[in-house]
Amino acid sequence: MRRIFIVSSVVVTALILFWAYFWIDALFAFVIVAPLVYMGVADMVQTRQSIKRNFPLLGRLRYFFEDMRPKIQQYFVESDTDGAPINRNERSVIYQRAKKQIDTIPFGTQLNVYAEGYEWMTHSIGSLDHHKLNAHPRVVFGENRCEQHYSSSILNISAMSFGSLSGNAVEALNAGAKIGGFAHNTGEGGISPHHLKHGGDLVWQIGTGYFGARDHDGNFSPEAFVKNATRPEVKMIEIKLSQGAKPGHGGILPAKKNTPEIAAIRNVKAGTTVFSPPYHSAFTTPIELIKFVEKLRDLSGGKPVGFKLCIGRKSEFLGICKAMVQLNSYPDFITIDGGEGGTGAAPPEFSNFVGMPLLDALAFAEDALHGFAIRDQLKLIASGKVLTGFHILRAMALGADICTCARAMMLALGCIQALECNRNTCPTGVATQDPGLVKGLVIEDKKVRVANFHKHTVDSFVELMAAAGIDHHDKIRREHVYRRVFMNMVKTYEEIYPPVPEGCLLEGGDSPLEFDVYLGRASAMSF
Repeated sequence: MRRIFIVSSVVVTALILFWAYFWIDALFAFVIVAPLVYMGVADMVQTRQSIKRNFPLLGRLRYFFEDMRPKIQQYFVESDTDGAPINRNERSVIYQRAKKQIDTIPFGTQLNVYAEGYEWMTHSIGSLDHHKLNAHPRVVFGENRCEQHYSSSILNISAMSFGSLSGNAVEALNAGAKIGGFAHNTGEGGISPHHLKHGGDLVWQIGTGYFGARDHDGNFSPEAFVKNATRPEVKMIEIKLSQGAKPGHGGILPAKKNTPEIAAIRNVKAGTTVFSPPYHSAFTTPIELIKFVEKLRDLSGGKPVGFKLCIGRKSEFLGICKAMVQLNSYPDFITIDGGEGGTGAAPPEFSNFVGMPLLDALAFAEDALHGFAIRDQLKLIASGKVLTGFHILRAMALGADICTCARAMMLALGCIQALECNRNTCPTGVATQDPGLVKGLVIEDKKVRVANFHKHTVDSFVELMAAAGIDHHDKIRREHVYRRVFMNMVKTYEEIYPPVPEGCLLEGGDSPLEFDVYLGRASAMSF
């Protein structure tokens, strides 16, 4: 077959050259035919790609169609409900709300309501008029211990760094947050001028690289921290222990992406490869973590400080709880990031197989805090594929006080889920540093879309709450959400995730059996 193909290619090429010589201008033959001949010969002599070597010229189609496959699948193959990581129905809702278009659907649900895993909320015959409820529900952080507490929206922008996102994308997000009165998490890449230009509220995230709060050796620097933490735009500080998309994996900033602008923001040397270690150097035990939280709160002038993690070993989270009780000191919040969280780039093993999913992690964290009788000391933030009002309600049913989202905000910016975040070729200018692509993202237009999406998503949450007969979000309970666990069996979250008695995990308490093993391994002195 291969010999026939090569002989045929040679014959056809000869015929083309013969035809070109006798019937058309030689220059035309040179411009059209010569490049094809060159490509075919180059394919035959190269040694890296077998398909192109065995089937010169024609073999290039394989790589073209491979590159086009995600686009073809998204637009022509997949249904409205089976796209991943975010299906077309969910993307359409986000786009419609961002653009203030009709976000209703005709002819009923496309979901299989009898499929295992289908979820729904309980409505009430005594439903409420949502127009009479608070349309802008907020939660206060650090009210009892911070000099500068913060009133937060129930939905905010999750952590995305400048460098992963373009400068225009960061500016549009921050300007949208300013319009809508919600917070924008900087991501671990530090605070850039793009974060500050429009004056939106910031949650400054500090990762293992301590970007914006480090010395030249990469260690935590109190002086550098104070310089950024005391900025009026910074409302809260979040210590990142791990993120859902790649927990336990340190980040890498390649030298070619480490521009002078990014290097100045991160306090590193431009043009060098910068590694974020998978662990913190400022603390090594739960006790030291809680003391580090206290230190940052004092250095920041009394702003709310918390930490973010994707739960791995349950015993380690219980060890942190033990440290809080032992020191009688508490973070102002804990952000629970689910294993389904997104990122610009991560090894597939980490994205697919490491980290506890959000719902299980959130229920466990809520129960652990109640078990140690410290739930009222801090707030819980849920992060991990929060896209709609139902997702907010579902997270709150399991214990979240507020939610954050990243990919939904990217979609509101115009992201088309091209899945090219890790290639610097994002066609919408959201996740790229290519100036030619970035210019396509117009800040003045996209900032309004971000604010629109936030407003209409919170509105939908308030309407759902009213339909359930609930007048305040702190009254949402696990009993308000059902899941089909088998074809003929449904259970509430209260049955799937049974709450634990208050204080049962304290010394001398009657701890539930499922906590015993992890509690025995938990230590405030070691992770």
